[in-house]
This record gives sequence, C-alpha cells and structure tokens, in this order.
Amino acid sequence: MASQMKAFFDSTALLWEQQRLAGVPAGFFVSTGTQGGGQETTAWTAITQLAHHGMVYVPIGYTFGAGMFKMDSIRGGSPYGAGVYSGDGTREPSETELALAEHQGRYMAGIVRRFATPRNN
Repeated sequence: MASQMKAFFDSTALLWEQQRLAGVPAGFFVSTGTQGGGQETTAWTAITQLAHHGMVYVPIGYTFGAGMFKMDSIRGGSPYGAGVYSGDGTREPSETELALAEHQGRYMAGIVRRFATPRNN
C-alpha cells in the first residue's frame, strides 16, 4: 500500500488499544500507475491492518456483474474493491471504473444497513 496509507494506519494505535474500530465494516478503493501495478496485492496487504483492528472487511466479489469482465477498455478494480489506473497521474477514471466505485459504495451501504439493524437486547 502507499506509504501515506500505511502512515495513517500506524497513527491509529490508540484506536487499536481501545478497540474502537472492532466490528466496523471497511473496504478499499485502490489506484495504481499501470495494469501490472498490483491492485489486488494492494488490497491484500491492507487487509492485515483491518484484521489487527478487528474490522470487518467487505469485498465486492463479483457483485458488479458483467462489468467485472469487460475487456473493451482499460479499467481497474477487482473482487477486492474498486480501482483505477492512474498512469502518470493525468488519466481520468473511465466510466466503468466510476460505475464500479459507485457500485462499491452502494454495496457497502447495504452491508452497513444490515449491521445497523437494531438488536433486541
């Protein structure tokens, strides 16, 4: 993962100590410079940070349907989360990449709603 993201996770020691993030759903949006830039590997290495906090990782799997298999244009993303190929930083996200990111947001919101269901305690 990017050094800035690792530094962010490293700064959460007090949250970890107090277990303030335990049980909180989380996912990833990633960006890499090239198609071989390691979008899946980026998510894999970041998942360890969620595990240390006891967070619930929510991958999108193949819930985006046929959009996950489109090969008619360059696109990032994987079952681990939405992604974009940024190239040298000037490339804008494709319509498919934007749609996948929006799908992930809606998917996560649905999962959060399931967790937010009131309990009868």
